[in-house]
Amino acid sequence: MMQNRIEKQFEGFLETPALWENSFQELFQFELPEFHTPVQQSLDKDLPSLATNFVMGKRVERFFEWIIQKNPNYKLLAGNMQISRNKITLGELDFLLEDLINQQVYHIEMVYKFYVYDPSLTSEMDRWIGPNRRDTLLQKTEKLKEKQFPLLFKPETDDLLNLLDLNSINILQQACFKANLFVPKELQNQQFPEINNKCVAGIWLHFEDFNSTGYRDFQFYAPKKQDWPILPKHGEIWVNHSEIIIQIENSFANKKAPLIWAKKPGNKFERLFVVWW
Repeated sequence: MMQNRIEKQFEGFLETPALWENSFQELFQFELPEFHTPVQQSLDKDLPSLATNFVMGKRVERFFEWIIQKNPNYKLLAGNMQISRNKITLGELDFLLEDLINQQVYHIEMVYKFYVYDPSLTSEMDRWIGPNRRDTLLQKTEKLKEKQFPLLFKPETDDLLNLLDLNSINILQQACFKANLFVPKELQNQQFPEINNKCVAGIWLHFEDFNSTGYRDFQFYAPKKQDWPILPKHGEIWVNHSEIIIQIENSFANKKAPLIWAKKPGNKFERLFVVWW
């Protein structure tokens, strides 16, 4: 369906901006180092399991890990560490890594999200929600602050840290939080407070608006979720409006809002969610 899918997913991951610069909701952003290794030469070889496995969240963790391993300024100390108590999993630490230049150890949580902006909600920061309304930006940041980051300081984590000759009090905690944001069409040119507005990647529409004459003449592609990071220019199998409507209705039957790529005249592309709610 798409050639070099992993490479295109990786390209989209790299081009997705961080959701904030410096700090947000008392969380600090880890700035992903620049990447210069030719992707085609080694990505498929180093990460062969991505060809068939891993949901999007785990996939981007592997991309993050790969970038760190390829960078001479960093040393990956541990990744995806399950912390348990009496055989019950308390949680997982995404990554422990060392900045070899500054001799600083970091605990990094990797987050890659798609949110839509719902202006009907009262509070500005409550308005960034998942396209299926099952999660929110604030819920994720609260989970980071109240569950994932405190895990480093649990007694059950000491054994792991001791093996690495680390002390939790010397470890800085940051999130590598990348996001694609989608806003109502009428708010396309609006600036949104607190978040990085470069993350705005497209619009969202209700079904009746997408089914209007304004979209009838375009071509469309509905990528699988693991392909959501890919840039629309890489789509290969495009269908007409009536065919994509059938795909959208099938998604709606499962209470899922599909991400749609639209190809317009002049080879121009648009990313949009069509929501069921």
